[in-house]
Amino acid sequence: MTSPTTGRLRVDGATLHYEVRGTGPLLLLIPGGTGGAAAYDGVADDLATDYTVASYDPRGLTRSPLDDPEAEQSVARHADDAVRLLDLLSPGAPARVAGCSSGAIVALHLLTAHPERVERVVAHEPPVVEVLPDAAEHRALLARVGDTFRREGLMPAAAVFAAGLRRPGAGPVDAPVDAPVDAPADAPAGSRAATELPPQAAARAERTMADMSYFLGRIVPSFMAYTPDVARLEALSDRLVLAAGADSRGELPYRPAAFLAERFGTELVHFPGGHTGLTTHPAEFGKTLRAVLSA
Repeated sequence: MTSPTTGRLRVDGATLHYEVRGTGPLLLLIPGGTGGAAAYDGVADDLATDYTVASYDPRGLTRSPLDDPEAEQSVARHADDAVRLLDLLSPGAPARVAGCSSGAIVALHLLTAHPERVERVVAHEPPVVEVLPDAAEHRALLARVGDTFRREGLMPAAAVFAAGLRRPGAGPVDAPVDAPVDAPADAPAGSRAATELPPQAAARAERTMADMSYFLGRIVPSFMAYTPDVARLEALSDRLVLAAGADSRGELPYRPAAFLAERFGTELVHFPGGHTGLTTHPAEFGKTLRAVLSA
């Protein structure tokens, strides 16, 4: 794996850690969950043969600290951060953008709010559950997660959250049940210690655990309450690729992408693996991403 060039960018209320590889037109990769820029390590080098590949740790994660740790989070503010990175790294041209899960929510808002900065967007399983006919059920899930978090703590709340993402009657999603969605596969599961992992993976797992409380307590409630501008997305659907995991049919994060693709009359592109296919099937995931970016 090639070591990226790293940088720090001051934005309103935070300092972002970002990483850049390769040359060519800009491809901005927006991570979900607690993965940060490292979530894309398995695909970035390959994509960097054709693109200047940039990713970053969203505001509030360990390497992108907030000025005010108690500041409220919003999809719009996170999308503004993405615009600042685009302005820094591709000031004269629109860029390609890909996002996974909560990062895909940011990518959708970026497309609707700043279409002049975006050439193509790939949104893999954005959990915009407010577009679904049964949105009220998912609001109730988030309320249970928040209540469990307050009464019992992080890991019981993460278990409630992960259970709510499964398809009815199915086993666990391809992330550990005691870790939030988007947690990398090398994150600790149960009592497994980060020290059992190779140094780089151990450092990533340590950051993941440190950021889980922020993600589950601050990002999940705000982002999953977000309602995208569906009419605006439909008008811009020629630039939007809605994607989902081949193995996650019927699970909650899959359904909004499928719902929107059907509404827009566009193809739902299936990527290898499930919701965390980026981590579990990196080579195949990267190959599919390359194909849809250039289609």
